[in-house]
Amino acid sequence: VQLVESGGGVVQPGGSLTLSCAGSGFNVDYHPIAWFRQAPGKDRELVSCISSADGSIYYAASAKGRFTMSRSNVKKSMFLQMNLLKPEDTAVYYCATDPRMYFRCVNTTYAYWGQGTQVTVSS
Repeated sequence: VQLVESGGGVVQPGGSLTLSCAGSGFNVDYHPIAWFRQAPGKDRELVSCISSADGSIYYAASAKGRFTMSRSNVKKSMFLQMNLLKPEDTAVYYCATDPRMYFRCVNTTYAYWGQGTQVTVSS
């Protein structure tokens, strides 16, 4: 399994970015998938995830209403559309997946991680 993030960059407050995570060795429709982020000096936190059981999508309170997570098995990718970005969204963003059938997507102990992509929100 391999995960490769892209789409990070520098954006002004209020701007938008779309992160992509290209996956190989697994099916994004049949495995739990997630986006995490880690800001300097802080613990890694779950931003959003999609359940493999029913396709339901979870958003952290900080992301709700501003971020949209999606997936495409055709493209073998997952995405995180981020709108109305704030300086506090500045972090390294990681995608993750896990092969365990009953793994709840809100868990943090994912087996596979991407290398991360930097998002900086600054004027």
